[in-house]
Amino acid sequence: MPQPKFARESLTTMTEMVLPNDTNTLNNLMGGRLLHWMDICAAIAAQKHSNRIVVTASVDNVSFSEPIKLGNIVTMQSKVTRGFNSSMEVNIQVWAEDIPAGTRVMTNRAFYTFVAVDQNGRPIEVPPVTPETDEEHELFKSALRRRQLRLVLAGRMKPHDATELRALFGVNEEK
Repeated sequence: MPQPKFARESLTTMTEMVLPNDTNTLNNLMGGRLLHWMDICAAIAAQKHSNRIVVTASVDNVSFSEPIKLGNIVTMQSKVTRGFNSSMEVNIQVWAEDIPAGTRVMTNRAFYTFVAVDQNGRPIEVPPVTPETDEEHELFKSALRRRQLRLVLAGRMKPHDATELRALFGVNEEK
């Protein structure tokens, strides 16, 4: 089993400027462009954690709470919240900054899942995460519930077998 790593070791910050080619007809950043940037930022964090090539396995709900305007500076920050067998959950947060106006607002949050692969593209074991801060402990603890939900929604786990989710909703074992 690989040696555990701290979540902070995977911390990745990426910054982009919204240029005309990145925008829609309302001069807002296109959602697809943002998702592309987020995927890159989160993949770098997963690579730092696993020291391997990684592939995107899933992206949780991404809500667009605020428009990101032409000329804004977009800062994305990601880090691994938990390592499972060959997969890792990565939390990413996105901020938009209007430097001349002196404003900065969080626009997006999401959880990405990556799988580490070997040279032949086969899944390979990843290190566990050792959380340090209160926030890291909470993200680590809740990662198992999010993982079970992803697996249930993908049809790879039966709802009955999702013990963490069952406990969350107060579902008892049948007698």
